[in-house]
Amino acid sequence: MPRLSVWLFITIGLLAMLALLNPQQLPVVLYKLSLVSLGAVLGYWIDRALFPYARPHCFLFPREPNSCGPEHINTAISLLMIRRAVVIFAVILGLTLGL
Repeated sequence: MPRLSVWLFITIGLLAMLALLNPQQLPVVLYKLSLVSLGAVLGYWIDRALFPYARPHCFLFPREPNSCGPEHINTAISLLMIRRAVVIFAVILGLTLGL
């Protein structure tokens, strides 16, 4: 089974319960899901536009023989991934709060 498939089934079950108990809330849930999805896509592209030469995958290629050790590369990749997550988070938060 694919990853998180148990959570997918739980979500589908909860949406079915919502549809039975309170069907007028389904458009609100879909609206919020669309805002989060749009925020994730916009945040990713904003990060790519702001930092075109600092993408996490760029540090995964083989290095020069006299370059930094693997601990420095792992730190750089980690910081780049955290930076991207913060940018995406900020865009999602801004969209969902309506700022």
